[in-house]
Amino acid sequence: MLQDRHFSALQPGARLHSYTIGAIPGAGGFGITYKAREDITHREVAIKEYLPTSLATRDHDRNTVRPLSESAARDFAWGLERFRQEAKLLIEFRHPNIVPVLAYVEANGTGYLVMAFQQGTSLSEVLRGNAPVAEGRVLQFMGPLLDGVEEVHRHGVVHRDIKPDNIFIRSDETPVLLDFGAARQALCEGLGSHTAVLTEGYAPFEQYSRKGNQGPWTDIYA
Repeated sequence: MLQDRHFSALQPGARLHSYTIGAIPGAGGFGITYKAREDITHREVAIKEYLPTSLATRDHDRNTVRPLSESAARDFAWGLERFRQEAKLLIEFRHPNIVPVLAYVEANGTGYLVMAFQQGTSLSEVLRGNAPVAEGRVLQFMGPLLDGVEEVHRHGVVHRDIKPDNIFIRSDETPVLLDFGAARQALCEGLGSHTAVLTEGYAPFEQYSRKGNQGPWTDIYA
């Protein structure tokens, strides 16, 4: 389990407002995603926690997120504000091919995005099969995904990390776009990071430079 390998994660059974934390589907340098259950409705949700490991860690109480230093605290707060802004944008999206964001909550000294849990598998898992994906199936995914990307761009947002890992294929074969990178991109830019936030093989030239001219075309390339 990822809990065993990610020591900063909340433990299964931990409480977060009206949610009970479960397993970890994914974790990275900027945050952790938990599978959770809403107490009242018993529906499954996915909760993304803002936890940049270069700036903060879990305290000894196994709940509170604590910045590593005074300077890290300033950067952490700046990034958390970007995370809030991203949440506000995503909550406004209402599109069948964009992951529904249900709520934003703050607890444990950090912020959490609550999203509808998606049943199915990632496109990267689909592509791991031995046989190539048929053209008809590719087109079945592509049209709805482009509609979702167009909706994102209509709100003035650039995803910045479209790749098979961030495209989920539901059990009914409809695709959904996950994991918007606006907050982590803004955090790197705000901290003057020289490390580009990108995925090789899917990122266009402009993402390899902090001064690159990024826009809707960046997502279309990916």
